Amino acid sequence: MTGIAKPKIIAYLKPTCGWSNGVRAVLRKYDLPYEDRDILNNPAQREEMIRKSGQMFSPCVEINGHMLADVSGDEVEAYLLAHGLVQPTERQADAPTNAPCAHEIPVRLGFGLD
Repeated sequence: MTGIAKPKIIAYLKPTCGWSNGVRAVLRKYDLPYEDRDILNNPAQREEMIRKSGQMFSPCVEINGHMLADVSGDEVEAYLLAHGLVQPTERQADAPTNAPCAHEIPVRLGFGLD
């Protein structure tokens, strides 16, 4: 990525959530440095995310001072590309970029019970 300054990125993420891992995967895909702020184990980081984003859902990603609230990795990637902060690449993300946290995956019971 010659000639493109790397953006300043603060990512408010959960340690193991699918959505959060998708954001991490996109940032790795483009070799972007970022601050990974744990909102699950650090209440101060969660409060900062809520204050800055105006809402309680994660992930939230601040890029050069602009807050993307409640986003997937796909949405972060679209923002980075649309604003010329990264160049398109053929490299694939190393994790799903639009997957929910395990506890948010709908469960079907089967056997006509649902």
